[in-house]
Amino acid sequence: MSTTTVPASAPAEQAGTAPAAPPRKVRARGERGLAGSLVSHGILTVASLIAFFPVAWLVYLSLGPDKNDYLHPGRIWSKMTLDNYAFVLQHTNFFDWLKSSLIVSLGTTVIGVMVAATTGYAVSRMRFPGYRKLMWVLLVTQMFPIAVLIVPMYQILSRLQLVDSYLGLILVYCSTAVPYCAWLLKGYFDTIPFEIDEAGRVDGLTPFGTFFRLILPLARPGLAVAGFYSFITAFGEVAFASTFMLSDTKYTFAVGLQSFVSEHDAQRHLMAATAVLVAIPVSAFFYLVQKNLVTGLTAGGTKG
Repeated sequence: MSTTTVPASAPAEQAGTAPAAPPRKVRARGERGLAGSLVSHGILTVASLIAFFPVAWLVYLSLGPDKNDYLHPGRIWSKMTLDNYAFVLQHTNFFDWLKSSLIVSLGTTVIGVMVAATTGYAVSRMRFPGYRKLMWVLLVTQMFPIAVLIVPMYQILSRLQLVDSYLGLILVYCSTAVPYCAWLLKGYFDTIPFEIDEAGRVDGLTPFGTFFRLILPLARPGLAVAGFYSFITAFGEVAFASTFMLSDTKYTFAVGLQSFVSEHDAQRHLMAATAVLVAIPVSAFFYLVQKNLVTGLTAGGTKG
């Protein structure tokens, strides 16, 4: 009689074998967890609300019909009206202010960016005697306060018969915008390879042809930042505009707002409505150049 021996180790091994644990997920470098994402989004949301609150508050005050509504903002909600906007558009020199602001701002942008671009390109590409001192002189000019510059600038414009003229105010604003924009564009031109200039010369282009046909198209983000800075500088400035522009029809927005404030009265509801209308052209200009702003602001700092 024969017997068959069944190995006992096989069932034991099968019973003792546990299912393999799933591989542990390794978080990629820089990847945030759920808690980190919630915290970062919460901080960004709070920061956005803080930045948006002054704009929303200004719009809210502009809807109040009385000049003292800012003292009791809770009462505005029940009596909101657009009468302030209608009064500003129909009974003030709003459109004259708009025309003056656009002429001065766009003129400063075009002339200032052109001069700053040629200056920055020359310092970036050419090594003429005193090129370093030139950039330091441009930087030093930013140290003088406006109060010190008004008197000599007024004397110069008076001798040139440019007081109360758009060209005179544009030149004054260019003296402020060009030094900063030249430094900005010089840093951006440094990031453009020199081989592009050499290729242009090989193809028979003059230095001006190389600059206008090859370099400027590549420097579009930097030009956008310089143009935006020049536009904002001219659009919101008060001291120079109120000193050099004497005619009511040539006031810019910043000076026109002062007409709502007198020695014994301040029409803050009209000021708020005008400020909201003033923000429209600036917002439109920002929308046009926003695609190039971030690139232009960061690229100039990658190479000294």
